[in-house]
Amino acid sequence: MFKDKDTFKRALTRQLVDKLGRPLEEVSEADVYKVLSGMIREQIGRDWAQTNTVYKEQKEKQVYYFSMEFLIGRLLGNNLLNLGVLETVRDGLKELGFPFGEVEEQESDAGLGNGGLGRLAACFMDSLASLQYAGHGTGIRYKYGLFEQKIMDGNQVELPDYWLQKGNEWEIRRPDKQVEVRFWGNVVTREVQGRLIFETIQYESVRGVPYDVPIIGFGNPHINTLRLWSAESMMDPFRQPSGQDGSYYRYLDYNRSVESISEFLYPDDSHYEGKLLRLKQQYFLCSAGVQSVLRTFGKLNLPLTELPEKVAIQINDTHPTLVIPELMRLLIDDNGFGWDEAWEITNKVVGYTNHTILSEALEKWPQQMVKELLPRIYMIIEEIDRRFRIQLNERYPDQPDRVSRMAIIEHNQIRMAHLAIHGGHSINGVAALHTEILKKREMKDFYELYPERFNNKTNGITHRRWLMYANPDLAALVTECMGSRWIKHPQELNGLIKCCKDAAFQNEVAKVKKQNKERLAAYILEKQGITVDPNSLFDIQVKRLHAYKRQLLNVFHIIHLYNQLKENPNMDIVPRTFIFGAKAAPSYYLAKRIIKLINTVAARINGDKAVRDVLKVIFLENYSVSLAQKIIPAADVSEQISTASKEASGTGNMKFMMNGALTVGTMDGANVEMHEMLGDENMFIFGLSAEQVQNFYQYGGYSAWDMYNSDSRIHEVMDQLIAPGPVCSQENEFRDIYQSILDHNDEYFVLKDFSSYIEAHLNIDLAYRNQSDWHQKAILNIAHSGKFSSDCTIREYASEIWKISPVKRRQI
Repeated sequence: MFKDKDTFKRALTRQLVDKLGRPLEEVSEADVYKVLSGMIREQIGRDWAQTNTVYKEQKEKQVYYFSMEFLIGRLLGNNLLNLGVLETVRDGLKELGFPFGEVEEQESDAGLGNGGLGRLAACFMDSLASLQYAGHGTGIRYKYGLFEQKIMDGNQVELPDYWLQKGNEWEIRRPDKQVEVRFWGNVVTREVQGRLIFETIQYESVRGVPYDVPIIGFGNPHINTLRLWSAESMMDPFRQPSGQDGSYYRYLDYNRSVESISEFLYPDDSHYEGKLLRLKQQYFLCSAGVQSVLRTFGKLNLPLTELPEKVAIQINDTHPTLVIPELMRLLIDDNGFGWDEAWEITNKVVGYTNHTILSEALEKWPQQMVKELLPRIYMIIEEIDRRFRIQLNERYPDQPDRVSRMAIIEHNQIRMAHLAIHGGHSINGVAALHTEILKKREMKDFYELYPERFNNKTNGITHRRWLMYANPDLAALVTECMGSRWIKHPQELNGLIKCCKDAAFQNEVAKVKKQNKERLAAYILEKQGITVDPNSLFDIQVKRLHAYKRQLLNVFHIIHLYNQLKENPNMDIVPRTFIFGAKAAPSYYLAKRIIKLINTVAARINGDKAVRDVLKVIFLENYSVSLAQKIIPAADVSEQISTASKEASGTGNMKFMMNGALTVGTMDGANVEMHEMLGDENMFIFGLSAEQVQNFYQYGGYSAWDMYNSDSRIHEVMDQLIAPGPVCSQENEFRDIYQSILDHNDEYFVLKDFSSYIEAHLNIDLAYRNQSDWHQKAILNIAHSGKFSSDCTIREYASEIWKISPVKRRQI
């Protein structure tokens, strides 16, 4: 792209002067970012077009990954890395007087996701392009994203995330690719030549306009597309003459309702209006996306009966499940297919990835809401359910309870997971344990009906962003030890095992870790004015705030540790810095109270001169991909402490592992597979097993009050939530958390695992004192992390579900 540093400097300088019309010394970092991004986009334009031309000419099978979230983060650095010019640009900018870090800071994190679900989708996009598969993303271009988190007086405050305020240099608006999405209305039927025709009238139209973002493959000219849909108003949305009484105000109301569809990620669905908006978003994504897929397929000049040979649609969790009835609608109503043929095509095209066993996350929609908002889609779902019930009754005669459990529509609710399982040819979990739980418990009935559809695809992360880019000095050491083949073959990271006992290599790894900790400490000082010691052990838990992820267990242990230090100021412990980062859903009261508790404890401990040399607690606000890239390389300990059986997989655990952090965790999600490789010696396992947790749920026998009354440490910590002292500044300040544990019987077994968790941390303290042994463990973690590269995961999806192969084409 740029032959060398000097060529780049000349090209950038010329572009800056030509485009801005002012001398270089008057140019800002924001100007440099804007012009540099434009240069990259222009350079890749031909490859982007050529990639799509090859797909069309060779009639390649293409995968479309439908997801409500794509947490792609900043793209400048990642794109430069994949183009192979990152160091050239970094050095050139430095010589021109523009530090790369300051230029990169001009780019906003794309506000398109919340947590692991969205980051997984982003990693998958990177791997699809880097492995040269024909695979694209389909999502929504949220105007404000989730929210910007501010911590005020210890509380989370949500502000709009204006990530598009300065524009998005990577997107291209495609008004020529727009589609129409219809809501409300009435369905009328008529018979034409012996065939029923369905027509929706008096509907409300919304324009779906795509914005395309190029996804650049690493080290190759392959460029796929992330297509993000924006909802825009139609000139004549109601199909009626203008000028009628009240039509102007009606149009204003309509215009506002349209804007809201692609305005915020995950609107508050605790009330009817929020639920309705969320359902609108999901159908908007599915309808716009499927229409676009069929339009692209149409360019192949093949009959629609061949759609399964040329198209695969993967739905990322239940959010895009309406892909199934929407594809049925387009095949039947617009293309004249009969039901059976349309169903066969749809079933072969769609695959479903399940990300949770939490009942509240297995989406259900009010039957009446769907019927009113999406009348034709509801009719199709109703017919799917009717035919499915017939199938079940034939398979399981005299088992009405089983039919009721499996039905798609039941108790005035539409069960989206059931629709996804019945409507798709593949259902995959995202970690070995998670998939077994789905098969044996949560979806046992469906597994017995469709055993051939269930499979496991353990989640992965792209090592290019999370090691090569986030931790370049460590990546350089890995290459120095074992060569560079691991970059394209991440599973070969296990060759690092030969270096793990090398004292000189251990020292180099330790030096890199120390530098990363110093950078994070400087960031904390700049943002919060708190000095943390880079020589202390950095114990980090950064992830979405949810009760099952048990940030509460972590903070209870910190309170306990503080109590011990106050009782015995001379206690011998390894100095520890606990770092949190998390957003709580705006309507999730308990999660927001846990954030308040963490910050209250942090303020007390950080302000206590007696302990500040051995104990610090930091909550970093507005956790994001870019912030994660600063935090994760600095971690010594990775907190992966969810209640066993609740975390489907996790991907944060993989990122920390790849950067040489040791895991303290339960046998949950992908921790189980990590443990199979690392053993007890190289991670710290504690707590109940998934089987024990399920036994307590099924048979009872657990009492939080018994734990409270029998363990003096628990008693002390819990009492401090409600009595003025080291935690509360006023009586009953955290009684809501106290009651959630004791009066609601500790749903996620925080107290039950407390003692085991303390013991795990004592073992961490002991292990960290032997630095040589600790660094050996860290290197072994890095060596085994290649298994969790998203490249490996995508190869499994490609060969076992999508049936696609890499597309070979020469460099232009």
